[in-house]
Amino acid sequence: MPWIKTVSLSEATGFLKKEYDAAMKRAGRIWNIVSIMSPNPRAMKSSMDFYGAIMFGASPLSRSQREMLAVVTSAANHCLY
Repeated sequence: MPWIKTVSLSEATGFLKKEYDAAMKRAGRIWNIVSIMSPNPRAMKSSMDFYGAIMFGASPLSRSQREMLAVVTSAANHCLY
């Protein structure tokens, strides 16, 4: 299994610390899907912005439908998160 060295919340500085703080405010913790992007905090921010637009932005799909699609996709991909 591949291993990606991540940066912990206590080690984070600068822009990464800002993004981790935003993640803590959103979710109350740093999920693995977020920490795996810690070596590239700009990509993390872009990914979180994209997620926010898809899940919370204007859409012909309801919020519930978007969540159901995310769950089904994760299950099909054998994703644990």
